[in-house]
Amino acid sequence: MANNLPVRWTRDQMVIACGLYFTLPFGKMHKGNPAIMEIARLMGRTPSSLAMKLVNFASLDPVHKSRGVRGLSGHSKADELVWAEFQDNWDQMTILSERSLGALRAGGLEPSAVVEPAPQDYSDGRTEVERTVVVRTMQGVFRKMVLAAYNSTCCITGNPVPELLVASHILPWGEFPEERLNPRNGLCLAAHFDRAFDRGLISVDQRRCLLLSPALKRFLVNDAVKAEFGGREGRPIACPERFEAADEFLAYHRSVIFGRRVGA
Repeated sequence: MANNLPVRWTRDQMVIACGLYFTLPFGKMHKGNPAIMEIARLMGRTPSSLAMKLVNFASLDPVHKSRGVRGLSGHSKADELVWAEFQDNWDQMTILSERSLGALRAGGLEPSAVVEPAPQDYSDGRTEVERTVVVRTMQGVFRKMVLAAYNSTCCITGNPVPELLVASHILPWGEFPEERLNPRNGLCLAAHFDRAFDRGLISVDQRRCLLLSPALKRFLVNDAVKAEFGGREGRPIACPERFEAADEFLAYHRSVIFGRRVGA
């Protein structure tokens, strides 16, 4: 099999690999990871080859550069171009990566690069079922990226149970369609903290510390609410391994969504 390995990476393969890079925690980008082993087999490559491609993308990641990580310089011009496409258009590229991977698993069918328009745009003739599939794909990709960034741990409580975690949008899904797949628009939260964040009952200040709204504080006389929320007020949230929440997104949430509760 080794003699049949393709010399060059195809664009579809690089897009899949780059998408995989963004949806795996840093500590799981190795040849022994079952996900890497499966995808490499479908590509007709070795797990080592795919793992090395992820290392190539890591050499382009500003997170590594900011940490002073050295020795990661094996990327190609083609890697740079695919990386840049992801940075410029999260929506199109992450969906394309997911579809390309799905096509690979289905036997090599050609994926579609068409991007789903905003939900209010019904001019393309797609059925509601087709739209629902695309929306679920977007939500699934966003969840994988955010949970990978936070190593599947709630940034407020430290809860590590994936089934109890939500990839929470900072800027609301319905109001900011252009940021729906931007991983810097996400926080990994336990389900009830996601609900509180979505409703503006909690937010995060400029120092990345937890804020409680007056509406929530009224319930601190309850022992359960006090234990879950009261004891965490003013504590810093955990930072992700990458894709740290954008300051401007948190500022919007704090002033507009949380601000509605404060001013109520």
